[in-house]
Amino acid sequence: MQWREVSFVVARDEVEPWSDGLLEAGAVSVMAEDADADSPDEQALYGEPGMPPPASGWERTRLSLLLAASEDYLELLRDTAAQLDQGAPGDLVVRVFADEDWVRRSQSQFEPIEVQGPQGRTLLIQPSWRVDDPAEPSQDASHAARLILDPGLAFGTGSHPTTSLCLRWLLGHDVAGQRVIDYGCGSGILALAACKLGAAEVIGIDIDPQALIATQRNAATNAVDVHVMGSEDAAPEPADLVLANILSSPLKVLAPLLQSLVKPGGYLVLSGLLERQIEEIVAHYPQIALQAVGIHEGWACLAGRKSG
Repeated sequence: MQWREVSFVVARDEVEPWSDGLLEAGAVSVMAEDADADSPDEQALYGEPGMPPPASGWERTRLSLLLAASEDYLELLRDTAAQLDQGAPGDLVVRVFADEDWVRRSQSQFEPIEVQGPQGRTLLIQPSWRVDDPAEPSQDASHAARLILDPGLAFGTGSHPTTSLCLRWLLGHDVAGQRVIDYGCGSGILALAACKLGAAEVIGIDIDPQALIATQRNAATNAVDVHVMGSEDAAPEPADLVLANILSSPLKVLAPLLQSLVKPGGYLVLSGLLERQIEEIVAHYPQIALQAVGIHEGWACLAGRKSG
């Protein structure tokens, strides 16, 4: 079977009406992307807990609809435009392609990730379908640990700068025998890494039930033990190390709690903030002398020790 993808640009306030209208008219799917991606005008849209939802689209949003190649896409666009009482879109980009094994194609996009730490220590992150691939590097003395992690519903496969910055910090510090809390655990990648690096007890906390399920599943896959908790549960006892790879707004809101979760002499590691937000975040953590320990692609990682 052959498919046709048709894309065009709309304004932000037209994203939802056009998306809903195209689906009602028979499109198999509709995808929205920043029309100015990879240009100086690119915009980042991030949703944060406790904040209003982000805009439904970008100032210039590219909508891409998918339908069978045998379907009349021009008629579908005309019908949708008529329903919206608008003119049919122009500057169409049309692409026809054959059906294929989409699962295999999706999997091929996720390559093993090797996170480099100090003194040559590395952490290897592999999707499960690449673990037994003889062409892939095997775990050896240069790898401090190996994680098996598949992309899923929760954030965190090691590819994002904020995650890799936290992993680099972990590789550079001895967490053996320590009690660790991963606040906003997502997929559980930081919690899993702490386990693999010798932590005695690891707790993963998240507001999203799907994240807790993902963390438990990934812990089982990696044969480690991570105790998961919802953010509404009673706070655990203070730990030797608290990791929080979230976003700037929750980092500010959660500052009193995160500081209280670090025992005297313990470390707090924060990421998910932009380089320009460093001073603002540091000001919210008077109990801990936070300093930037890594910056990558505009993202920053802060770490500090609690006096005691």
